[in-house]
Amino acid sequence: MSLPTLPFIVERNAYGKLVLVTGDGERHNGVTPVRAFPIAAPDEGVALVGTDGHELAWIDRLEDLPAQQQALLREALQTREFVPQIVRLRSVSSFSTPSTWDVDTDRGPTQLVLKGEEDIRRLPHGKLLIADAQGVHFLVPDLHALDRTSRRLLDRFLA
Repeated sequence: MSLPTLPFIVERNAYGKLVLVTGDGERHNGVTPVRAFPIAAPDEGVALVGTDGHELAWIDRLEDLPAQQQALLREALQTREFVPQIVRLRSVSSFSTPSTWDVDTDRGPTQLVLKGEEDIRRLPHGKLLIADAQGVHFLVPDLHALDRTSRRLLDRFLA
């Protein structure tokens, strides 16, 4: 079975669920968009998955879609994924682990507990992915864009 690429349409039904309408008119209710690489390449490689967990369609790049469908899928992806972005480190309880970090995120201030330095993953292009003790992943989208204090605090854990 080959997966449909474009043309297809993604729309919402009366219940707010996503519907995939393939080129031959077949309708698949309750599809879920899933990113192949949510951190490294968030706008490339998105699968539309049916309620049975099987992939129904593949999108190479979100920007290839018409603006309305692109916005619909981005909204659905945003509600599905929870990866707050750290914009500033205010303080850390200690430079040994476990330590409690006071941070500002794109969703507001919070605290996270870092169990060990191995919970900080370096990603391409100066990104960091930090897993806290509760399993929540925090993204630092650009280490070099952080303020000086934040970089200095992080450097103690990245050495």
